[in-house]
Amino acid sequence: MHIPMYDMKGEVAGEIELRADIFEAPIHVPLMHQAFERQRANARLGTHKAQTTGEVNRTTAKWYRQKGTGRARHGSRRVNLFVGGAVAHGPRPRDYSKKMPRKMRRAALRAALSAKAQADQIVVVDSLEMETSRTRTMTAALESLGVDGSVLLLLPERDEVVERASRNLPQVKILNASYLNVRDLLSYDKILMPVDALQVVERILG
Repeated sequence: MHIPMYDMKGEVAGEIELRADIFEAPIHVPLMHQAFERQRANARLGTHKAQTTGEVNRTTAKWYRQKGTGRARHGSRRVNLFVGGAVAHGPRPRDYSKKMPRKMRRAALRAALSAKAQADQIVVVDSLEMETSRTRTMTAALESLGVDGSVLLLLPERDEVVERASRNLPQVKILNASYLNVRDLLSYDKILMPVDALQVVERILG
């Protein structure tokens, strides 16, 4: 697959070939969904917790006498029947993480990249260099490239100038190309990357 390569002014600077084994892979929707849900599950802390009867801090004295009141027999105010008592079958701390083989994770990434490439949602620039870290500079560059909506900007390595220029743009997310994941790929409308970042992706998935 061949796509145009642009410069920062939005002009075509040449043509670049995307590897067929990465950007023309079979689009396996269930596999992408499995990788997406795995990533969401692994992000959960699992620290939710409700107090059991033994953990509620209330008096241990018998509430009222056993007989003669006409009421039901109760020996504790800590049970789940009363306000301020315990929670029956409440949430407990647990690990939500899921495992997925590396080959399946990489296949899901190839499927997501292929879907983006098929929808013409991948924009490649020859280089991504900025003299100033002003937000208007990044905004002007995105407008020149015709990139609208949400943008996932892949960088080959950390660039503080580009990061500061994009920090105040809520629709732009900076991501190191080596940390590419299915969730970010599917959550943004456009994928913008310089050639160096593309080479990192191809080296990882190739």
